[in-house]
Amino acid sequence: MKTAQKEYLQLNQIARSPTLQTVLMVEKFIDKNSGEFKKTELFNNLPKKVMWQTFQVIMEYLENTMKIAYDKKDYVVYIWNPEFVARFRNKPELQWNAK
Repeated sequence: MKTAQKEYLQLNQIARSPTLQTVLMVEKFIDKNSGEFKKTELFNNLPKKVMWQTFQVIMEYLENTMKIAYDKKDYVVYIWNPEFVARFRNKPELQWNAK
């Protein structure tokens, strides 16, 4: 996330809080279509309609939890790998800095 920008939820107080079902739907869609869509294209191709403000909150959440990233051309890429995290989580030489 760009550090100079305020979070979307801070800028838009009327943003709707997404349900867990909606967050999971967006996350699964990104996982299946990783690297195929830019943000607006992704929004327009979701299997169910979501309000733009809600979508923005979900995307911010997924980026902050390091589940998605944007490549050099601004395509949304799913980067979460739970198997990788589980493999390295308990290694004593690594430290985890929780935000």
